[in-house]
This record gives sequence, C-alpha cells and structure tokens, in this order.
Amino acid sequence: MRRSVVAGNWKMHGSSSMIEDLVKALADSVSADACDVIVSPSFPYLPLVQQLAAGTGIGLAGQNCSAHSQGAHTGEVAADMLRDIGCDWVILGHSERRQAGETDQEVAAKAVAARSAGLKPILCVGETLEQRQAGDAVAIVTGQLEALVADLADGDMIAYEPVWAIGTGETATPEQAQEMHGEIRAFLAERQPALAEATRLLYGGSVKADNASALFAEEDIDGGLVGGASLKADDFAAIVRAAS
Repeated sequence: MRRSVVAGNWKMHGSSSMIEDLVKALADSVSADACDVIVSPSFPYLPLVQQLAAGTGIGLAGQNCSAHSQGAHTGEVAADMLRDIGCDWVILGHSERRQAGETDQEVAAKAVAARSAGLKPILCVGETLEQRQAGDAVAIVTGQLEALVADLADGDMIAYEPVWAIGTGETATPEQAQEMHGEIRAFLAERQPALAEATRLLYGGSVKADNASALFAEEDIDGGLVGGASLKADDFAAIVRAAS
C-alpha cells in the first residue's frame, strides 16, 4: 500500500513574517499521521521553516539543486547543503525550470547528486497544451522519464504536472490525470519493474481543496504537488485531509 503524500511548492513567494504565520497555522491544522506532508519554500526560508516545523511531522524540500557538489558555481545550491539544513526532499525538473531551458539530462544529473547527498527527488514531468492537442502527451512524458528511469531509486517520487494546468485555473479531469498516471506506471513496469508498484506518483496541476478528493481517489494518483493552494493554510489542510 503506497502512503499518500501532499507536497506544497511555495515557489518564489513569502517573507519571514508571512512564512512564520503560515507554518504556525499549518502546524495547528495539518496532520502528518495518515500521509506524508512536505513543504518547499524558497532557499532563504528553509532554515526558518525547519525550525518552525520541528516536531510537527512536516517534511522539508528544496525547490532545486545543483548537479555539482561544490565549487565555483555562483548562485547554485548543492544537494549536500540542502541535506545539511534539514531537507529530506528536493523538487527537480519542475516545468517552470524546463521552460527556462533545463534539459532532461540536467534533471537526471541533479537527481543523481540529490540521491548521493541523501535527498529523495520529486521528479517532475509533463506536457504543454500544444503537445497534448497534437496527441503527443504520452510520448513527451515518457520521453522525459526515459532520461530519469535508469537511476530511479526506492523513495523517489514522480510528479505529473500538465503544463497547461499550472497556475491557469485549469486542471486535468480525474480521468485524464489517471490515464497519464497509468501510462507512467506502465512505463515504470517495463523499465524498473521492481520499483513500479512502490513508486508514488503525484498530480501537480492546480490541485485545490474542491478537486483533491476526486483526484486522489484514482488508482494511480498517490497525492499531489500543490502550488498556490499550499500558501493558504485552510486550503492546504483540506487537501491533506483529502489525501489522508
């Protein structure tokens, strides 16, 4: 039985006071007993969240990491650094980074670095609206996975995030989301049969309190990678309850 998980990607939002209020509210309203709960603030606020969330069961994720362990890489953050300040997870290959030019091979290299540091990657894949309309959605997603699957490890998660449903208010129907999650699970069964059933697959396209239950009821959707709704304690708590 795969344990459900809800991960909140806070993207480039927040201030010290806003995040302090948010984490305190989450600590009062979110239970990590029945599912894994993870939050991912911007790099400067990771230590603050780690301190405020101590003892709550809420896990901590970085939003990205470098493929390099150290060196002359101004502006980069190493996986070892994330681990050192309390992260257990790291989001890699998010569509916003792919749209800025990040390649499948770069995502794969970062995943290797993350695992070496003791982090568990949340590996993001997904297609654009144009790719879906052209009938290429499955080929695009499995192509992105092809670069990642050889080194897939126990504990890794895959987040399917249709690009056309991120920050747009649009969302895949539960049936559309399950169809792609089923394709991902089948792809893993071919390439990594020992991990296919255990690997948790998250849906990451405008997950909200009012659609979370229907999405999470699908067979191969094990939780969500939540954007805007994770910045609102009541909404995020409702999504966690739906996953629980």
